[in-house]
Amino acid sequence: MELQTLLDHAQKLPSIPEVVRELIEKFDDDQVNTEEIVERISADQVLTAKLLRVANSPFYGGNRNLFSVRDAVFFLGFNAVRTLVLAAGVTGAFRPPASFDLRGFWKLSFSVAAACKTLAVYSRDNVDTAFTCGLIHNIGELLVQIILPGKGALLAKQARHAPLEFGRECEVLGFTYAELGAALARRWNFPEAMAQAIEQQNDPLAARSFSRVAGLIHLALYRVAYAGESQLPPVFPIALALRLDIDLEHILEPVSAVEQQVDELAHLLD
Repeated sequence: MELQTLLDHAQKLPSIPEVVRELIEKFDDDQVNTEEIVERISADQVLTAKLLRVANSPFYGGNRNLFSVRDAVFFLGFNAVRTLVLAAGVTGAFRPPASFDLRGFWKLSFSVAAACKTLAVYSRDNVDTAFTCGLIHNIGELLVQIILPGKGALLAKQARHAPLEFGRECEVLGFTYAELGAALARRWNFPEAMAQAIEQQNDPLAARSFSRVAGLIHLALYRVAYAGESQLPPVFPIALALRLDIDLEHILEPVSAVEQQVDELAHLLD
């Protein structure tokens, strides 16, 4: 099935809360009306509950008593709250088959997001953008699990997220998770920069217009896949790290406290 045909005929395409759409539309708007957004988030009880659970967790410092969305925005900042609301909205939108390890999927997605954030510090890119794009970098896989569960199960048996393994997705589906995820991001009217980051993550340097965030996602996949290793694999994209001005020693350095807490974060957003 062609990618566009799949999207056009799928009756189970997930939807996300309208407030999440609004936040994404205002992703690059420095003049966003924060008070209006606070009111919109507060009106959604599920989003508010998830946001406050995470905002009060050790992942964001803990030892606080944040009781409202307004409190969360004041203490964490609007960018962090926007990322959390996006995470909560996206996690709640997907309901794949019960046989699929959804908790494991989100744990891995948060690991990649946290690694993106760490690497963005070294590359001097926006850490919130890197975290957000890292979080949703593989939403294409979830969509396959919903629409084509048989093929999704076949691919799930193989090593997930091993860098440069996306050829198997083409063999089974005719397209990659990255291509499908980018198409879904565009269907949801996410900023084109986010769609490009998802779409180009498998081979960022081959893209006509280089996406730095796609490059961070690609390197984050290596960081997660080879965590604990003392040496980079022979296939590691050194040229990409140099393009982003990241020293190779940072790729496999010990994971940060943020990266160690992804299991808790995935649990809190269930």
